[in-house]
Amino acid sequence: MNKILICLFSFLLMSVAVVAQDHGDDAHGAKTEHAEEGEHHEGGCHCHDPSEDEFDPGETAFHHIMDANAFRVYGDLYIPLPCILYAPEHGWSFFLSNKFELHHHGDGHKAIDGYVMHHGEVMRVKDDAFPMGEVDIECFGVRHGEDDKEIFQVIYKDECYDLDKKSTWDGGMLGGGITSYYDFSVTKNVFTMLLSLVILFFLFRSVAKAYVTRAGKAPKGVQSLIETIFVFIRDEVAIPFLGPKYEKYLPFLMSIFFFILGLNLIGQIPFFPGSGNVTGNLAVTMVLALFAFLVTNLSGNKHYWEHIFWMPGVPAWVKTILTPVEVMGLVIKPLTLMLRLFANITAGHIVIIIFVSLIFVFGDAGNSIGGSVLGGFIAVPLTLFMMSIELLVAFIQAFVFCILTASYIGAAIEEHHHEAEHH
Repeated sequence: MNKILICLFSFLLMSVAVVAQDHGDDAHGAKTEHAEEGEHHEGGCHCHDPSEDEFDPGETAFHHIMDANAFRVYGDLYIPLPCILYAPEHGWSFFLSNKFELHHHGDGHKAIDGYVMHHGEVMRVKDDAFPMGEVDIECFGVRHGEDDKEIFQVIYKDECYDLDKKSTWDGGMLGGGITSYYDFSVTKNVFTMLLSLVILFFLFRSVAKAYVTRAGKAPKGVQSLIETIFVFIRDEVAIPFLGPKYEKYLPFLMSIFFFILGLNLIGQIPFFPGSGNVTGNLAVTMVLALFAFLVTNLSGNKHYWEHIFWMPGVPAWVKTILTPVEVMGLVIKPLTLMLRLFANITAGHIVIIIFVSLIFVFGDAGNSIGGSVLGGFIAVPLTLFMMSIELLVAFIQAFVFCILTASYIGAAIEEHHHEAEHH
């Protein structure tokens, strides 16, 4: 128990250090990177000075959980990620993110082929007059456009150039849309998924090898752990919901469970700030829910579809009410899978970061040592408690997604009562 508490406390200290490093960079290090940060330039544009901003726990939390083109380990240490960018008028660009020469908060010192990196996100200069190739930039700014919308800018040779964000396919509903370029880069979420894939591959490979080399012997170590989880999912989820056909769908259910669990557990590592919020990304949970939707409905038998569109024995006027409801259920089921996983994982990450931020709120962002100490006494137990809950949630959400998927598939392949009695 003492070892567990020491481990959790160490994780907390690393989390505090990461948040402190972020805020310290913004509040004190910005002007050392650009001596004239905040200076006004021609045309009324100016560098944005982060030290003038008040500390915002909510903004800090969202910054850590968002996906980005830069994978920051600690401070100014970044793992280079491939940038794969396409602009219709200029074609493809391939390079590693370290060519931007990243520093605090994922801002780059250089522009590559009209692309820059601001807050860990690749953006493109709108103006075609901006030079191609590799050039040094001064800093970043921001202006307010229509409806008081923030438009990021890059300052190069005392001139401001508006920046485009990457194209998204949300039709503008979530604030995105089609812009001047498309980003196919390996982001930190993609990197985390690949990392999880590699870890799971070697984990299951070692377990499979153990079954061969230790045939007839009791499992031990990792083999024992994986076998316990596997047998539990098989006996308590697959067989009760899927019946005699469970073996056909067991690999799919196991893949979903261990993939989500692996990503959730990686998300508990606090010295990879924000890297583990993969299942807190709507795009990821949407794809997982889409797989569940396809497997369920492609496996549906005649009785399943008959119950949705025809409902034997039900009066015709009632069918006009029930049929639309049943059809809506086809969409609502994967939608709830997507939103439940996303909401639970994202909420946990945000709460932990906000608890740690209490140190800076009470300490007036480092100006009050007494306030920082008081904030620490409040933040430490709350954060330790929340991290423990998050560890439990990592398993629960993987299990919930798995068991609900099994229940949906089971309903789709369930035989008619008369056929079941005949068999």
